[in-house]
Amino acid sequence: MTQTFSGTQAADVVGITYRRLDYWARTDLVRPSGTDAAGSGSRRRYTYRDLLELRIIKQLLDAGIRLESIRDVFAYLRDHIETDISAAHLVIDGSSVVLCNGDELIDVLRHGQGVLNILPMDSVREQVDKQIVLLHPIDDSIDDEISRAV
Repeated sequence: MTQTFSGTQAADVVGITYRRLDYWARTDLVRPSGTDAAGSGSRRRYTYRDLLELRIIKQLLDAGIRLESIRDVFAYLRDHIETDISAAHLVIDGSSVVLCNGDELIDVLRHGQGVLNILPMDSVREQVDKQIVLLHPIDDSIDDEISRAV
């Protein structure tokens, strides 16, 4: 069974008021995945994933992103991020929100329009090392140079 959190607990964990949490639930920004309210007196129950989403929303608001834009951001993220949403990397620049997805930067407020391609530098060393070994498999002086560079 998945652990769930009451609305009060969720608001405390995320650092928002219960009133704000209630508004976000009523306006479908984040519906509680554990148990949704089903009339007067019923209790909402939030999952851990819900808490992550709520915290991201709070951080976007704190960064100056408008709530209407955040709704668009989350609509895009929910449609395009299949894994844990907190694993996504968002770049906030003024009023724009860009998703760093692998080697692409995607403007989520422009419905996924690609902004830039990222050149991953972490594999450069590995590629160079492999080529050196392929071209000079017996040369010990090159192995020593590679070891010193690392």
